[in-house]
This record gives sequence, C-alpha cells and structure tokens, in this order.
Amino acid sequence: MVAAKPEPDFTKKKEMVHSPLLTYFSVITLLSTCPPFVILLWYTMVHQDGSILNTFNYLKENGIEGFVNIWPRPTAIAWKIIACYALFEAALQLWLPGKRVEGPISPTGNKPVYKANGVLAYVVTLVTYIGLWWFGIFNPTVVYDHLGEIYSALIFGSLIFCVFLYIKGHVAPSSTDSGSSGNIIFDFYWGMELYPRIGKNFDIKVFTNCRFGMMSWAVLAVTYCIKQYETNGKVSDSMLVNTVLMLVYITKFFWWEAGYWNTMDIAHDRAGFYICWGCLVWVPSIYTSPGMYLVNHPVNLGVQLAISILIAGILCVYINYDCDRQRQEFRRTNGKSLVWGKAPSKIVASYTTTKGETKTSLLLTSGWWGLARHFHYVPEIMSAFFWTVPALFDNCLPYFYVAFLTILLLDRAKRDDDRCRSKYGKYWKTYCTKVPYRVIPGIY
Repeated sequence: MVAAKPEPDFTKKKEMVHSPLLTYFSVITLLSTCPPFVILLWYTMVHQDGSILNTFNYLKENGIEGFVNIWPRPTAIAWKIIACYALFEAALQLWLPGKRVEGPISPTGNKPVYKANGVLAYVVTLVTYIGLWWFGIFNPTVVYDHLGEIYSALIFGSLIFCVFLYIKGHVAPSSTDSGSSGNIIFDFYWGMELYPRIGKNFDIKVFTNCRFGMMSWAVLAVTYCIKQYETNGKVSDSMLVNTVLMLVYITKFFWWEAGYWNTMDIAHDRAGFYICWGCLVWVPSIYTSPGMYLVNHPVNLGVQLAISILIAGILCVYINYDCDRQRQEFRRTNGKSLVWGKAPSKIVASYTTTKGETKTSLLLTSGWWGLARHFHYVPEIMSAFFWTVPALFDNCLPYFYVAFLTILLLDRAKRDDDRCRSKYGKYWKTYCTKVPYRVIPGIY
C-alpha cells in the first residue's frame, strides 16, 4: 500500500441509500436468510428436480425438522476439498508473477498496490483441474457428489472468517481506510476495512472476490460438465452452451481484473459479510446454479438454437467488456482517446476530498456511457440470461440468478448514483441532464 499522508483515522459512516429502518431490516433479513437459502437451492436443484413446489410440499409436510434433516453436515472430505482449493489459489496469488498495478486513491489518501496475475492463475487452475481428471488423479465428480457438504462447510467457515475480519478491523487494521459505523451489525455486514491484508502482500478482498469466488465459478462450471459426461457418457449441447458462455464471461473477468480493482466492490465496499461471505459462498452456489440444474436435466437444443444462443451470449459478454474498456481507456488517456471513432464528450467535475483538497475527474458522456449511466449492466444481465436459457422453461428456479443479478445491479446503480451525487454535486446534476437514463436507455 502506497501512503500519501493519510489522516489519523477513518471513521466515516457507511452511506445509506435507503432509510435507516429499511436498511436495518434488509441487513438482518439477508444475514438470516442467505445461508439457509443456499442449502434450499442446492437441495431443490439436486434432489427435487429443480421444482420449488416439490421442496415447498416437503417442508410443509415435515416442517423445521425436515429442513434440519436436509441440511448436510460438513464432512472431512468437504473441508479437505475447500482447504486444498483455498491454499492452491492463495499460493498462486502470492507466487505467480504479475505486473504491478496501482488502484485508485482511497478517501484517506492511500493507494493500494496489486500484482496482476489473475489470467495466469486462471489458466493454471483450469489446466491443473482438468489435468487431474484426465490423468485419473482426482475425479471432479467427487466435488459434485459432496456439493451440499461443501456449501454447508463454506457457510459456517465463511461466517467465522467474517468474524475474524470484524475483529481484525478493530484490533489490527491494515491501513487508515478502516473504521466503525458505531453499529456492530452494520460493521459485521458492511465490513470494517476497505483494503484488509495479511502481511504486506496478501490482499484479502482480491482473494475472496477474485481468486476464491470467481475462480470457483469456473471450476464448478467444469465440474458440472464432467459430472454430466461421466453420468450419461456425453455432454448435452445445452450444458456445452452454458459452460462455454460462463467460461467466456469469467475469462473476460480475469483479463480485465485490474479494471475490477477500480470498481465499487473493491474501491468503495468494505470487507464484511456483504462482499466476502457473498464471494466465498453466494458466488459458488448461486452463480453456478444454472449448470447445477443442467447436470440432471440435459436439454437437446439442436445445432441451430444452440449456436444462436451461444453467439448472442458471446456478443453480450463482448459489449459488457467493451463498455468497461471504453471507460478505462478514456481515464487512462485523460479523456484524449477516441470513442466510437470520435473525440469523446465529457464533463470536467471537481470534488473535495476528506482532507479538504480539490481534485478533478472526467465523466464520459458519449459512446456506451452516453446511452445510460450504467448501461454496462444491461449486457451483463443479458449474458446471464443466455447461459441460463439452455435450461429452457420446465422450471423457473434456474432463472433465480438472473433475477437476483438484476436486483443487485439495479440497487448498485442507485447506490453508485447517490454516492456520485454526494461527491460531485452540481457536476453530477449536469451529467444526469446530459445522460438522463440510469441503466436502460429510454426506459430507466
């Protein structure tokens, strides 16, 4: 971490987009319902043919005792799989070579420094995992067969990890970008530290968000594909489309990982239950759920439909990538890059830091960013739809991730707008006049 004369402490409270009462209710609800929902989704996908009605009837008949009975107990093999995977990814994060990348300056003047080796870690992970299966050293079907136990272990283990982050934020913060809201529940949920680290070089949020969470998405996508192959002797075209599109998206993520370190997840949201538990548990369970469903419900799409979905999905992933690339290039060149072959339209906005210094930022108002202030969320949601739609429509549960992602990104767009309105003031008002739509051009 590069310091730039930081202030003595970082005690600014978490900004609330909604009313305090609604925020408090939402936080309590998410803390209490997300863990059991992960188990219910897994149970419904794997043991109830993806039917919400079947699970509802089971719970109606058996009550709380029935729910307790379907919750898998963490087993030794589940802990071993998680430990081996986590240690492997941590080692890759620390030891693989990578370019030195600086993140944005924090509110207290710190500039985080990262090692950009995500693509290499991604390649090494998938080659190693597939190689272990190919040479008969480890069969990924073991992961699928113990998936419920793995999720259960992740739920409890990650909760303990979040307690560790809470205590660390109080006792041994890694930088001055840390502080308490004064509410223990909010501190646990939102987090205490912006950039927590173990030692000098091991960034916790890079590990939880990128190397454990996003990497596990790719690993489980491959796992589901292999499980279907070993069960049926072939992989359905629906599973192939699902797997390829998810891997294309995750490849895009790691290719752009240094850009991700400038986003709200890393540069604004602190390390707590919301970000860290979400990436350690919610990503490998909910984000992978369409593939989990397809394991036992292969669909024959036919060549024409499969290729059409694949092309549409890849196009959406590309547009999502190009949106981020366009803004990143605009910032890198200080507004001098061409946007769609023309000089960019922009607003020069000034703002005051927590230290009282006046700085300027450039707000892009042309290209993709002239269509809507958060247009890049549209192709991201559509990408999720296209890797889910191979499941067709026999059950609605595979589409939960699409619905969840839509709600998540619309809420994030609002949070980001409110934060920018507070930061830029009149300049943000001018920006909103020039780019009036928040996410969907002409609609919202």
